[in-house]
Amino acid sequence: MGMSQTGRLLVATPALDDPPFERAVILLLDHDEDGALGVVLNRASAVTVRETLEGWEDLVADPPVLFGGGPVEPTAVVALGRALAGVASDGFSPIVDNVRLVDLDVDPMLAAVDLERVRLFAGYAGWAPGQLEDEIDQGAWFTVDAQESDVFTDDPEALWREVLARQPDDLRMMATFPDDPTMN
Repeated sequence: MGMSQTGRLLVATPALDDPPFERAVILLLDHDEDGALGVVLNRASAVTVRETLEGWEDLVADPPVLFGGGPVEPTAVVALGRALAGVASDGFSPIVDNVRLVDLDVDPMLAAVDLERVRLFAGYAGWAPGQLEDEIDQGAWFTVDAQESDVFTDDPEALWREVLARQPDDLRMMATFPDDPTMN
């Protein structure tokens, strides 16, 4: 399988024109011999957290909406939170820096004791064993290091360009790739 990409970002290459993943930035939550799963970080919806999961709105990062995490199980909600510095993870291992999965069955008031902020995703992206590696080999994804700020960006529309712009060399140039290459 090669190296696990858990905690890294998948950034859609301009060649990837599959609508749910066009210019997507995905945080890989789990990647092993059984496959991979992650959430799309840059698909804010119009649905507010207040409408869907009452009690979590005070903890949620701006914009305070549900994000489209991916096409798999769109009614399932995946929550990522940034733990306060020095807080034990209670069995949740961090995915990147202080970011970890959040159990939405916990009372939000109790969760607020340990968490600085939360982002909620409807659905997720999933890959069968070997599928993600094949897509990377075919040039559909760049894999790059994630930063905590990527998860909680207040400007999801700009995330694809921002992530590419901080990469070295040729990858940085991709950030300037036009939305419609025929207009270049």
